Amino acid sequence: MGILDIVPAGVITGDDVRKVFQYAQDNGFAIPAVNCTSTSTINAVLEAARDIQSPIIIQFSQGGSAFFAGKGLPNKKQEASILGAVAAAKYVREVAPAYGIPVIVHSDHCAKKLLPWFDGMLAADEAYFEQHGHPLFSSHMLDLSEDPKEENIATCVSYLKKLAPIGVWLEMEIGITGGEEDGVNNESVDNASLYTQPEDIYDVYKALSEVSPNFSIAAAFGNVHGVYKPGNVKLHPELLGKHQELIAAKIKSESNKPVFFVFHGGSGSESDEIKEAVGYGVIKMNVDTDTQWAYWVGIKDFYESKRGYLQSQVGNPEGEDKPNKKYYDPRVWIREGEKTMLKRTQEACQHLGNVNTL
Repeated sequence: MGILDIVPAGVITGDDVRKVFQYAQDNGFAIPAVNCTSTSTINAVLEAARDIQSPIIIQFSQGGSAFFAGKGLPNKKQEASILGAVAAAKYVREVAPAYGIPVIVHSDHCAKKLLPWFDGMLAADEAYFEQHGHPLFSSHMLDLSEDPKEENIATCVSYLKKLAPIGVWLEMEIGITGGEEDGVNNESVDNASLYTQPEDIYDVYKALSEVSPNFSIAAAFGNVHGVYKPGNVKLHPELLGKHQELIAAKIKSESNKPVFFVFHGGSGSESDEIKEAVGYGVIKMNVDTDTQWAYWVGIKDFYESKRGYLQSQVGNPEGEDKPNKKYYDPRVWIREGEKTMLKRTQEACQHLGNVNTL
């Protein structure tokens, strides 16, 4: 039995999201969540997953959402980020069924100062639910890890009470992911904050599970956004195992992995660290920095290989009167970026064991 035996192709929501995550955890793999900023990057990710027959998560950050709508739009009240995220989610909903794979549409890293963005997406979910019987997005993430634990949990509980009835999954973060991403800078954070304590995970699990089972926890185990030199980042995936043990004992769970964990700061991680984290119940890993670089490499390599054809509209190594349109046509060089991003997305799936899982 594969995933398509339990959920349909296209964007999934509600209990279908939990079914996919449970299937992944039971079968020892996780799903990459790739940050996208355009229809081109979305298409690359969908094509990548289709070709290896795997489910995929497409996610949008606040900045990425604003870019999707257009950098020329004002965003003082998060209006461009709301519009971009909604437009991007609707685009995925339109094209995903054609790729024949289950797709989770997710919003990434909403800090406290960005809650108006979250509220705007939630309003769109509610309106979509009224019309279609399911929400626009599959899931949303609240990153209140810089706030006191009690405040973080209370806010997540209040939002889950709104999300659960319309079938939206909640991802929350406890502990801090280091580094810098999309305007959130934790490069100078105290090292101790990069490792979440088991008791904190239990407090989150207890509070959220009283509302709904449809949530996941991004626990810090040394994760850092971005790519750094070897040795600069020390991951401790074994901490996730300790979290699972504590909670399983406290709730008397029949499963030794009662928690759905999320791996943030996955770019540049070693394959053995990824595999170990998956073994402790990670069902989702964020990928952004590496796929950004991969997209650029495809364009860069194309330019370098066709440099002589890209200096003017007319005139190239074949002759002064030879046109160059077939080289500078955006459909040509953008496609080269899609190809390399596609391959890097598939590499992430392979590291996570998410190949031929449909």
